Amino acid sequence: MKAFDAESREVAEEQEYTEELKSLYMTAKGSWSRVTSDQFEQIRSVASERWAPFFEQIKLPWLCWSVDEQWCLVQQRMVRDLGWTPVVGFDPRAGVPRLIEGAVLIDFNAGLDLPSMSMMFPLELVYLYADRLAFWHSDLMVRAPLLKDLSDAFKMLSDGQTMAVDLRNPWYKRMLGAYPGRYWELIGCTTRGASRSQFDCGCGWWRKPVRHPNCPEGQELIEREKYFYDHGAGILIWEQRCGGKVLPIAAKPVEEGHCSRIGNKRYKPQSPNDHRRDLRKDLAFNYDLEDVCRKLDIERYLQD
Repeated sequence: MKAFDAESREVAEEQEYTEELKSLYMTAKGSWSRVTSDQFEQIRSVASERWAPFFEQIKLPWLCWSVDEQWCLVQQRMVRDLGWTPVVGFDPRAGVPRLIEGAVLIDFNAGLDLPSMSMMFPLELVYLYADRLAFWHSDLMVRAPLLKDLSDAFKMLSDGQTMAVDLRNPWYKRMLGAYPGRYWELIGCTTRGASRSQFDCGCGWWRKPVRHPNCPEGQELIEREKYFYDHGAGILIWEQRCGGKVLPIAAKPVEEGHCSRIGNKRYKPQSPNDHRRDLRKDLAFNYDLEDVCRKLDIERYLQD
């Protein structure tokens, strides 16, 4: 896999967006469409050898992905208050963030040197390194009582179960030609057994699940091509076609604190609207963290 040093990461956005560079950004975002078999073997090796040792002594890890240090600190504090260990990963473009006491930092990009990296990248590979992993978007804040309820549910998951936000389309939309929908990684939790089953069945969290190396061929492939291409479509395939166990999370209550461009007409992107999208630039420009925390009644987490 092509290596990028620190300087090249800084200028990658300004480089000619070649197919080679596009493939690396797509892989870093979590997509089966461009990653080669050799690259995936390297990724598997890094997950098993570098990531797994961090999780050996962590009973309840919760992934807090840093694209903005201040937002990540709030997430870390909320997670710690619920009895979980904040496991902090980061987009290499954002740099190494500060940690609260008790948090664990993992450079998921070490040994891969991709130009960017999203939370979705390690989420596909939980079966290689952790018994259980909770997660949420870098741009999500949740009211404390709701987060407590979700935390309790995450702790109760049996091995082989996954919990994720429900974006399945109702039957009447499907009758009109809509995709079946997907499960959304906005917030959730998965287990080693579920992740292992998803990989074996050719499903999982990455985009383009029909390009998964374990995706069946023939009629089953034709059926799977009827599903959406985005993150989490593979989890729905796993549930509906492989008998996987997914516990749905209602979307509306958690969407309240999703600080995204979705549905925000005032959102002004500060980075390319493609696989190079950089939340380090977009998030703080479009949302004020103190204002968000005040509206959700979690401003106490702005500082220790």
